[in-house]
Amino acid sequence: MKERVSDIYVEEVMTKFPIIAKPETTVHQAAKTMKAEHVGSLVIVEDDTPIGILTERDLVDKVVAEGKAPSKVKVKEVMSAPLVTVGPNESVAEAARRMSSLKMRRLPVVFEGHLIGILTENDILRISPSLIEITREWAKIKGPGSTAGIGSRIASGYCENCGAFSSELRSKEGQMLCIECYDQWG
Repeated sequence: MKERVSDIYVEEVMTKFPIIAKPETTVHQAAKTMKAEHVGSLVIVEDDTPIGILTERDLVDKVVAEGKAPSKVKVKEVMSAPLVTVGPNESVAEAARRMSSLKMRRLPVVFEGHLIGILTENDILRISPSLIEITREWAKIKGPGSTAGIGSRIASGYCENCGAFSSELRSKEGQMLCIECYDQWG
């Protein structure tokens, strides 16, 4: 039987060795590390505890666009914090919904206060390309004060209840369901 996306846990698909940096690292050195490692972010760790994340967007918005000198700015001054994380035993579907609603492309994976991985959109795309599309549509529907589209055809993808592919997923109580599960949900 085909495994449902909602039954796949973050620890099964996460990148196990995220690239890290210290808060005192300069933005210049951090950018060089990101380039050398071919990554779009660095998790900022202090005393083995993740405290923030430096993303490409942080570099553009908080350094380049502000005309700051990357060699003089410390990562701790421009990193995104507080850090939004996910646990290793959370479902990938739930993590993808969180990423979508917060407009994030990556979530550090933390267990008992320690960084053990990072979940990125690319990790999710490897297991379910439609999940990213579904969660983005879900976020549009669940936008500020919006109830439009609830119960209407919104996306194609895998039903979060039965795991079957459907070209007419519908949202009900925060879940993307095929027509059969939507009707049975009551």
